[in-house]
Amino acid sequence: MAPMRPVSVGPPDSQGGRLVQIHNHAVGRAYGLWDMVVFLHRAGLDVGEEDEIAASDLIDWIGGGPTVWEPRRS
Repeated sequence: MAPMRPVSVGPPDSQGGRLVQIHNHAVGRAYGLWDMVVFLHRAGLDVGEEDEIAASDLIDWIGGGPTVWEPRRS
């Protein structure tokens, strides 16, 4: 079984927000990689800037990778 990653980012919702959880605790909705920078920094997981976050092995991108921010269609 693969090890769990400490950060998970859910699929985009109807407004393009993605639920971010760190260690299984919801920390907010990200609407882009800059939001991820802020959430990770606040949690003490300073993994760098946007391009480094997009490539980080700490993050499980669910329902689309780090370039997927379009609102989900109903």
